[in-house]
Amino acid sequence: MKKQATATVTYPKTLLLGVQTPEHYLTNMESYFEEFRNLARTNGVQNPDEMIVKIREIDPGYFLTRGKREEVKAFCDENDIEQVVVSEALSSRQAGNLGELLRCDIFDRTQLILEIFEKSAHTAEGKTQVAIAQLQHKKSRLAGKGVHYAQQSGSIGVRGGFGETAKEKETRHIEDSILQLKRHLAKLHKARETRRKQRLASKEPNICLIGYTNAGKSTILNILTNSNVLAEDKLFATLDTTTRALFIDGQKKGTISDTVGFIQQLPTRLIDAFKSTLSELDYADLLLQVVDVADPGWENHIRVVNEILTDLDVHTPMLYVFNKADKIDTTLLYGALERYQPHVVVSSLSKKSIAPLIEYIKNWNPTDEEETLESE
Repeated sequence: MKKQATATVTYPKTLLLGVQTPEHYLTNMESYFEEFRNLARTNGVQNPDEMIVKIREIDPGYFLTRGKREEVKAFCDENDIEQVVVSEALSSRQAGNLGELLRCDIFDRTQLILEIFEKSAHTAEGKTQVAIAQLQHKKSRLAGKGVHYAQQSGSIGVRGGFGETAKEKETRHIEDSILQLKRHLAKLHKARETRRKQRLASKEPNICLIGYTNAGKSTILNILTNSNVLAEDKLFATLDTTTRALFIDGQKKGTISDTVGFIQQLPTRLIDAFKSTLSELDYADLLLQVVDVADPGWENHIRVVNEILTDLDVHTPMLYVFNKADKIDTTLLYGALERYQPHVVVSSLSKKSIAPLIEYIKNWNPTDEEETLESE
């Protein structure tokens, strides 16, 4: 009996390069770099080396200052690094120059997140939105690329790439593709609006789960609605809005929707691409901001989410849901938690462990919220 040949997958030697910049003055760096590691892990990066550097200013040509460039180059040469994934967003010029200097493929935070979004999108609308964002990113990489034109082909963690045509021809092709995708997306939006109008016509209240990625939104949705929405312990497990009927004590309370998780420095193109998905928040009667209170950067996560809500001009009433309380002694955080009102503290382990949230929803009255907003 012949042995069946098995395909072997080889992974390039990868360096995760965490960079602390002056822009991170409000950031919990330990939490930020752990998030960066999780992003890489979610995208399938295997057994990477790590290096963290701090820079006082950003070099317009290389992002890294001269001294740090030399440190990183020495590390790459010594450890035979083939690709470098940088924790920050780079310009096309910076990525090209770094790639030439280090003799490595360079991938930045934007491309890392885009690739994760591509793998996580499941609906036609989600896939189309990701495709638009990817093409917009690719177009930005063509602008002024010059000798680095073919530098950034390929994907993180995969060897090889595809050849490129002339810059002008490729730019025109990308613009045509974006236009076609936007037309297709407009049709999908129209269908979504039809479903939304039908729901609004029923006068049923709608609650939206929002929050930082991997905070436990999908798990809470599953417990509240006895559903089986994908709930994995990884970043961006949910990209597409999911809406379910919500019953409390056998009585229908309305509907509840799960939305894409937020993240620090979410690429602007992705915010634009996903505004249609997040537009569900405009029609919500109540937002449940789920917060992983066991994460040391939980307050910064709240800040990130609230800033994005402000950018989206969303002013819907909100309840802070401090989740994963089973992993930490929340009495030590009493003073900090009290700053966020109203709030409940739960653990998304079972229906019993989220009882405070269920009780809040049970007593919640959308009419009271509307009167409060009108008085303000």
